[in-house]
Amino acid sequence: MNKKKTRPPLFYGWYMVMVAGLSVFFSGPGQTYFISVFIDRYITEFDWTRSEVSIIYSAATLTSAFCLFFIGRLVDRLGQRTMLTSASILLACACFYNGFVMNLTMLFFGIFVLRLFGQGSMTLIPNTLVPQWFLVKRGQALSYMAIGGFLSAAAFPPINVWLVHQIDWERTWWLWGGMILVVFTPIAYRCVRNRPEDIGMLPDGHKELHDTDSSSKIVQLKQDFTLKETLRTQAFWLILSCIGIPALVNTAITFHLISIFDQQGLSPSVAALVLSLMAIIGFPITFIAGRIIDTVKINYVLAGIFVTELIFMMVLQITTTPLLAVLFGVIWGISNGFERIALNYVWPFYFGRIALGSISGIATSVMVLGSAVGPLPFGLAFDTFGNYTQVIWWSMVFPMIGIIASLLARKPSIKTNEAG
Repeated sequence: MNKKKTRPPLFYGWYMVMVAGLSVFFSGPGQTYFISVFIDRYITEFDWTRSEVSIIYSAATLTSAFCLFFIGRLVDRLGQRTMLTSASILLACACFYNGFVMNLTMLFFGIFVLRLFGQGSMTLIPNTLVPQWFLVKRGQALSYMAIGGFLSAAAFPPINVWLVHQIDWERTWWLWGGMILVVFTPIAYRCVRNRPEDIGMLPDGHKELHDTDSSSKIVQLKQDFTLKETLRTQAFWLILSCIGIPALVNTAITFHLISIFDQQGLSPSVAALVLSLMAIIGFPITFIAGRIIDTVKINYVLAGIFVTELIFMMVLQITTTPLLAVLFGVIWGISNGFERIALNYVWPFYFGRIALGSISGIATSVMVLGSAVGPLPFGLAFDTFGNYTQVIWWSMVFPMIGIIASLLARKPSIKTNEAG
């Protein structure tokens, strides 16, 4: 008799990767590339200054950053399923609210909830979900998850430009709130499972085989740091100092990109093209990054990201033609592709899974803090000097700091940590 070979069922962790990627995609309304499309409409319609909007944006983002540590603690306590479902509902409500913004106070609260539940929660939670399901294939899984982020960054700017022109900015907010509530929330509620152990499996698809797998489980447990142990390591603070730098630089440039390009004789459509191009280029780069991270020390990869940041900031200073804008977008996309994987990979790789929610909550708070600070000096510089040249040059100090900190950060072990 011919025995038919049956294909083993797809490991459920890959479904978690799909849901995580969808979550990152729908975090869009809380991301700068989404909100930036509305900034000039606010300034024009309500006669606000760019400094006022920048201050409001930074203050709201900063406030949300202080809340993300508690979101991380709740993830460890309640699990990703409950938190992801709740975050999506609250983000949808935030979108509905932002369609009614009429003054700076309303704008502050609107951006606060967008940043807390969009940029913060809808990215923090999937970044803790995927590492729970993968150890050996973690880089690969995070690469696939990142597809959602790149599709989001590529799709939302041009779609929003078109929607705002067709149905105005208020209805655009309402439309995306409805999409999140109807499309993503039911998927999060029905599909998410917090850990493979909850369904009798181990990370990467290994089945629970009790005695035969006990040794590998013990090895993994020894690699897991508690939050207190993590906070005692030098590597945590060095890596943490690196986390906020890409957020600071990228948010500042993205937030003011239309205005920066306008100063250099380029239209808003070119700015939207660059934002989409950055995402399109970054998309295949994530797969390369996943492979490289498996073979190259993660802190060296982080140093390379900061070198690339210096390069694209220099190119931005001379971007006066569409061709140079494309070159800027390509380099920016390469940097962003590595960044998306490396910054999500480093925490579970260095400190394990036990306190990942709390650790990621702290890291995300710092990242959002960088996002909060970034736009402010750019807005003040423009209102003071009438251009962005000087502030871009001064901002190059931050990637230089990142290079030094990342090279000094070595992977800790619980044994050496306890000895120290």
